[in-house]
Amino acid sequence: MPTLFPPEEVLRSGCDRCREEVAFAFTFAFQPIVDVARREVFGYEALVRGPQGEPAMTVLGQVDDTNRYAFDQACRVRAITLASRLGLDRYLSINFLPNAVYEPSLCIRSTLEAARECGFPAEKILFEVTEGERIDEVDHLTNIFAYYRSRGFLTALDDFGAGHSGLNMLARFVPDLIKIDMALVRDVHRDRVKQAILEGLLLTCRELGVKVLAEGVEQAEEAQWFVARGVRLMQGYFFAKPGFECLPPVRWQMQTGDTASSAS
Repeated sequence: MPTLFPPEEVLRSGCDRCREEVAFAFTFAFQPIVDVARREVFGYEALVRGPQGEPAMTVLGQVDDTNRYAFDQACRVRAITLASRLGLDRYLSINFLPNAVYEPSLCIRSTLEAARECGFPAEKILFEVTEGERIDEVDHLTNIFAYYRSRGFLTALDDFGAGHSGLNMLARFVPDLIKIDMALVRDVHRDRVKQAILEGLLLTCRELGVKVLAEGVEQAEEAQWFVARGVRLMQGYFFAKPGFECLPPVRWQMQTGDTASSAS
């Protein structure tokens, strides 16, 4: 399976501290984020992959303290470039490594430059960080989120409910969006404990004006449970698996037993 980014390609990144070469090859798969109320694609999350579609960990296992800065920058540039080549006109969700951002105003330069060169609207970029990510300084992440939002980017907490800090992180910096971890989503329609936890979280997010996205949705009943509580953004195999270097179509099937229809 050919990759749009050949192994010999070496990216150089924007800020002085992020100019180290990224010597190993990687690319992206894209998974749709859907708005079930509008029956349309809200955006696509860029998921790192090896050059032949190898899992993310085969790439992330090569990241260490010597190349973390350059890798984070290269991921942004490469995701934007590939998304532009594929004609993406919705939000592009990019995961970032907060410990690789030493100064937000400098480390964002390559992102803005890549968007400008590709003609990709910077306001369509969503930066997300996993709640399970080890954060050296919470104040630093707060500053990153604040700066990104001041530049018009959307921000998101990924895998919410999977890490150690949870509501403490939400209290420190209120993102535009939280993505509920799939462990809480799985079989929620038949789990009273998960329902109680999530209903409290949904109420908190409504009060704070934070959008909620249910990720890892695999069953119609899970999707319907969230729809009944006003959650319209979802992501998961029920709608589409990640597409290697492509924007996969969405299967709209909100009723058990429905015949799936496709839309791009």
